[in-house]
Amino acid sequence: MTDRAEKTRNHWLATLEKFKHDPDQAADDGMWSPRLDGASRDELTAIQNEKLAVVTPFLYENSQFYRARFDRLGLAPTDIASLEDLAKWPVVDKSEMTKDVEANPPFGHYTTLADDIWRQRGWMLFSTSGTTGTPRIFRYSQIDREYWAWSNARAMHAMGFTPADTVFMMTGYGAHVFAWGVQMGLAKMGVGLIPGGGMDGRMRAGIIERFQPTVLCCTPSYALYMGRTMQDLGLDPAATSVKKLFCGGEPALAIGPTREKLQDLWGARLVEFYGCTEAAPQAGGYTCEATGGDDGYFLHLMEDIQVWETVDPDTLQPTATGERGLSVCTNLISESSPQLRFLVGDFTILNHDRCACGRNHARAMGCFAGRADDLINLRGIKFFPTQIENAVRGIPGLGDEFQIILSSRDQDGMDVMKIVVEHPDHGPDSKLTDQVAGAIRAEIEVRADIEIVAPDTLPKTEFKAKRVTDERAKV
Repeated sequence: MTDRAEKTRNHWLATLEKFKHDPDQAADDGMWSPRLDGASRDELTAIQNEKLAVVTPFLYENSQFYRARFDRLGLAPTDIASLEDLAKWPVVDKSEMTKDVEANPPFGHYTTLADDIWRQRGWMLFSTSGTTGTPRIFRYSQIDREYWAWSNARAMHAMGFTPADTVFMMTGYGAHVFAWGVQMGLAKMGVGLIPGGGMDGRMRAGIIERFQPTVLCCTPSYALYMGRTMQDLGLDPAATSVKKLFCGGEPALAIGPTREKLQDLWGARLVEFYGCTEAAPQAGGYTCEATGGDDGYFLHLMEDIQVWETVDPDTLQPTATGERGLSVCTNLISESSPQLRFLVGDFTILNHDRCACGRNHARAMGCFAGRADDLINLRGIKFFPTQIENAVRGIPGLGDEFQIILSSRDQDGMDVMKIVVEHPDHGPDSKLTDQVAGAIRAEIEVRADIEIVAPDTLPKTEFKAKRVTDERAKV
């Protein structure tokens, strides 16, 4: 490590520590850190500006990826020293990181954790799924671990978690950020955790009955599956000890029928985490107690530790206040991966009005309903899988799972879509076929072929559900 690299690292770590208020326990029942969670817009902007002025020299001196990008753009680190300067820096997308890790295996150069730091105070390696290319790898330090625990604790405190709760983690661990971050945040809060990875539905039902957790933590798809499993075992999910469903990995609050199904099935309140491995691995979007009230459904964004923007999907230029755009995150709470303007790529509308909970931090109104990468283009009509979910889950009696199959017809090459759903009245003559087709046509103005199969035919997963199969490229 060069002298300049070490100097900028120390300055950055000192700045992070300066704004880590109430590091060990909540200072208030409603806000973990009133100085931060209750900060005014001007105070939040001042924190962001101070951090930006320090992080850019740190990135330049400690990341070959960022140094090369600064030089290529003809920018010096001092050119990006405040929020007003951010637009000078074109967004970084996952393809840039993928190319970097392919050119510089195994870790790439887009993080600021060199081998010597990893050997001194390394903590854990995380990875993206790699379903669309080479996985992007992120190594984190012991310092990062402490910031993850603190920021996640702040978010879960806002959701109403207390030491009186017990959380049942119904997802496996592995190289994914969600479960580990939740575990560390709960430990910081003094909230008990039951790990449930590697169990089947019957075993997890037994855990719920025996140990009576108050919070279930999983994807929304798995929460639906687990509820149906309990019903099959003669148990009523709504009669259990569960008071909150803590979901992540897939949209939940944003999709009305899914939200209502979950809350009706379990008789529990739905809360949600949002983030991404690259730039918001902890405390990205989170639910507060006011979510679902007069302002509808939304997620808070913790602006003292991150900068959130939205950009136009075509130009990638910042959108005006109140306009829908793709989410962009600048991470200002990491020794190892303080990314600058990473294109997360989910559509939302940001609102900076004061929330009924007392926070002035930005809110993603309507939450995050669809990632640009997931957008389907069928004969020029564009839609998200979540829109199919909205249509299908609004029909009483259908199973919770569905599949979208895209293909090209042999006779004329036209792109077509088939939707596969589950129902006891299955088969080609099912009376539900027209109802499902009509609901989808009303939602996205596309005619789809419908296949209705027997219950429990489609796969279930405790991780992110894969519901789209695109066979068009194979024809």
